[in-house]
Amino acid sequence: MDPIDQINPEILNATQGLLAQAETFIRSLLVPWRLYQLAGILALLGAAWLLRGVVSRRLTAWARAQEGLPKWQLRMIVILDRNLTLMLFTLFSWITFWVMRQVTWPSRSQLIEVAASIGLALLTVSFAGRLIGNRFISRIVTLGAGIWVVALILGFDAGVLSFLDSLAVTFGNFRLSALTVIKALIVTGLLVAGARLMTRAATTRIKKNPDISPSMQVLAIKAVQLFLFGGAIFIGLKAVGFDLTGLAVLSGAIGVGLGFGLQKVVSNLVSGIIILLDKSIKPGDVISLGETFGWIERLGARYVSVVTRDGKEYLIPNEDLITGQVVNWSHSNDFVRLDLFFGTAYDDDPHLVRKLAVEAAGRVTRVLNDRPSVCHIIGFGDSSVDYILRFWIKDPTDGLTNIKGNVYLALWDIFKENNISIPFPQREVKLLAPGPQEMGKTAAFDQGQG
Repeated sequence: MDPIDQINPEILNATQGLLAQAETFIRSLLVPWRLYQLAGILALLGAAWLLRGVVSRRLTAWARAQEGLPKWQLRMIVILDRNLTLMLFTLFSWITFWVMRQVTWPSRSQLIEVAASIGLALLTVSFAGRLIGNRFISRIVTLGAGIWVVALILGFDAGVLSFLDSLAVTFGNFRLSALTVIKALIVTGLLVAGARLMTRAATTRIKKNPDISPSMQVLAIKAVQLFLFGGAIFIGLKAVGFDLTGLAVLSGAIGVGLGFGLQKVVSNLVSGIIILLDKSIKPGDVISLGETFGWIERLGARYVSVVTRDGKEYLIPNEDLITGQVVNWSHSNDFVRLDLFFGTAYDDDPHLVRKLAVEAAGRVTRVLNDRPSVCHIIGFGDSSVDYILRFWIKDPTDGLTNIKGNVYLALWDIFKENNISIPFPQREVKLLAPGPQEMGKTAAFDQGQG
C-alpha cells in the first residue's frame, strides 16, 4: 500500500491546499519589481541589525547611569533592548514605504508595506505577551499569535486554519485538534493576563484601605486571585468549545486521590485560611515558635514567612502555627515586658539598689517611661542578694538581646558611680595546723625516706 494512502484524508487535503497556496504565493514573488523589493527588505533588515548594536550599547550605558529607577522601568528597558532589531526594521520599513509611495507606483512598494505591517504586528504581539506572568504560557501565546498574524497578513489564514484543524485526535464524541489547543492557549493566556492586571489593581486598592486589617487584606487578595484566575481559565476553555462537563467524573477521582496523597498540603491550606479568619497572627507580628524568634514577613497559602534578626527567613507550615504553641509578642498590642536578673553584695543597701536599677532602665532610649520599670528582691543567694528588673518596650521587631544588653550596661555604669558591687562566687582555702598523730606519721615517713 502506498504510504500516502495511509495518511488521514483530512490532513492530506489540508496539506495539499496549503502547499498549493504557498506555491502560488512564491510564484507571485518572481516578478522583477517584487524581487527588488525583497532585496530592499533584506537590506533594511541588515541595516536594523547593524544599528541595533550601537543603540543597545548606548541604551545599556544610559540605564546603568540612572539610579533609583523603578522595577517596571528597568523591565521596559530590557524588553526594548530585546526587540530593538524588530523595532528598527519596522521603523525603516514604514519610512521606506512612505517615501516610495510618494515617488513611484503603489505596486513598487507593496511588499515593503506587507513587511512593515508584519513587523508592527509582531511587535504588538511581543509586548502583549509580556503581560502574561507565566513564561511558558507567554511564549506559547506569543508564538501562536505571531504565526497567526503573519498568516493573516499574507493571506494564508484559511489554509493554516484548515491544516491545524485537521491535526486532531478523537475520544468518543470528543474531538481535540491542534487549532482548538492553540485557540485555548491564546484566549486563556489573554484572559489570564487581564486577570493579572485586575488582581494588581485590586491588591493596590485593598492594601491602601486602612479599615481592613492586615490578615483580612491577605485573605481578600487570595480570594480575588482565586476568583479572577479561576474564572479566566474556565471562561477561556469554554470560549473555544471545550466541554468541561465530561471532566467532572475524572476531576472527582483525581480529587479523592489528591486528598489522600496530599493530606499535609490540604491541612496547611485549611490552616492558612483559619489563621486569616481568626486573625491570630498577621504580617508584622513578632512571634516565637520554639527556637525561632522573628517577625512575620508574609502569609502564604501553605506557609508563613518569618524573618529573624540575623536575616534568616524561616518558612513555617501553617499547620504548626495552629497545632503548636506560638508566642505572639504583638497580638493585641506592641507592648512587651522584659525581665533582667542580677545580684549585689550583702553589704549594699537593697533600697538604694532597687532605686538605682529603675533609674538605670530609664536611661535607655527604647525603655518606655509611661510604663514605669520596677525592681524587686527575689531571694537571698549564697553570695548575693538576687533582684529582678522589669521594664517595657514597644518595638520588639528591633530586637530583644540588644535592649537587654543596653540595660545591663546602664546597670553597670550606675552601680560603678554609687559603689555598688556585683559579687561573684569565691572559695576560701584554709590550711589547718597538723595534730600530734599527723606529726608522728610525718616524722616516721621522713625517717623511712632517710
